[in-house]
Amino acid sequence: RLVAVTKGQPLDAIERAVLPHAGLQPGGLPLAEGRAQELRDKAALRPDLEWHFVGPLQLNKVKYMRPVTLIHALEEVRQAEALADAAGKWGRAPAVLLQVHNGEAQKHGVAPDDLRRVHAEVVATGLTVRGLMVMAPEGDPGAARRVFGDTARRAHDLGLPELSMGMSADYDLAIHAGATLVRVGRSLFS
Repeated sequence: RLVAVTKGQPLDAIERAVLPHAGLQPGGLPLAEGRAQELRDKAALRPDLEWHFVGPLQLNKVKYMRPVTLIHALEEVRQAEALADAAGKWGRAPAVLLQVHNGEAQKHGVAPDDLRRVHAEVVATGLTVRGLMVMAPEGDPGAARRVFGDTARRAHDLGLPELSMGMSADYDLAIHAGATLVRVGRSLFS
């Protein structure tokens, strides 16, 4: 399923470039934001759309996640605890994907050796963990194939059905490795 990453795009550009094609995909086309305040503002104007969050989740921004159906980048148990607490007040909780660290020092994510423990602890908060998310190293197709393949095996081992992998530059490799969600933004607006 294609996820339209709309961060940095004004709502009128999204309505022109993305929404006319939303009905072409079974289940519609979810929109994804990477900045919490931008999500808050756009979702307030278009609560009729399905919203995902793909950015790093800061604890003080959890309050903006209410309209979200899926968070792609959960990486710490304390994020899950804060989200579960807020969701108790909202009466519903977004599902989450655990972000797997891809080995690059500047990237976020759960270390692969910690996935089983973090998965169990997040589930214990009451949140639904639907799968894993990973970002492949840019510009290295061989490394992308390896990271996508490793993440797909880890999701299978944990019994998780969703794989959020691939962006505008490497979605074809991600699909080949088993991605169920592909995050594309730049390609939609160019």
